[in-house]
Amino acid sequence: MKIRTLTLAVLVAAMAVPAAAQTIGGSGRSQPSQLQAQPQSQPLGGPLIPGVCLLSREAVFANAAVGRAASTRLQELTQAAHTEIDGQRAPIETDAQAFEREAAGLSQAQRDERRQALTQRLQVLQQQVAHNSLEIEATRAKVLEQIANAAQPVIAQVYASKNCGLLFDRASALGGNFGNDLTAEVVAGLDARLPAIAFDRERLPQS
Repeated sequence: MKIRTLTLAVLVAAMAVPAAAQTIGGSGRSQPSQLQAQPQSQPLGGPLIPGVCLLSREAVFANAAVGRAASTRLQELTQAAHTEIDGQRAPIETDAQAFEREAAGLSQAQRDERRQALTQRLQVLQQQVAHNSLEIEATRAKVLEQIANAAQPVIAQVYASKNCGLLFDRASALGGNFGNDLTAEVVAGLDARLPAIAFDRERLPQS
């Protein structure tokens, strides 16, 4: 295997910070007009069932101001992690290209020694890529937990104000009357309670 082939494989791996780590809402932001919209299926309608309420936590996280701000911050941290890897990858790529140019003039022992040294450096870089990904994901999970904790009393308040007796995940409803969807009111309450959150990248011990 040529060193350049191995190097290019690492170039791909170096961009492996999960895209999901860059957002808080999980599947992207819903438009505010969709906050109380039922799933995209044939409307079933029917009577409003007193005490049965619906909520989309994903839509809350994606549409609330704090969720949007947190997603933007996570994207910034993810880009910084990519830039960090790029800085470490460039000299390895340069040395790999130099080795390719000089390989014909080296003895087998010299080629093996330099190839092994480059491989070790690439392995270290791969480990750093994986570590950075873990740190970004840990950051996302911690921020999501903070937002969820802030949202819980808002959910409880709206739940009580609507005289709910049961609360279901809106995504699990196949159809019906969605008049008791609490999502939009929870978003508004969370915006008033926690409009933004400040955080930096979590730092984990190197394994």
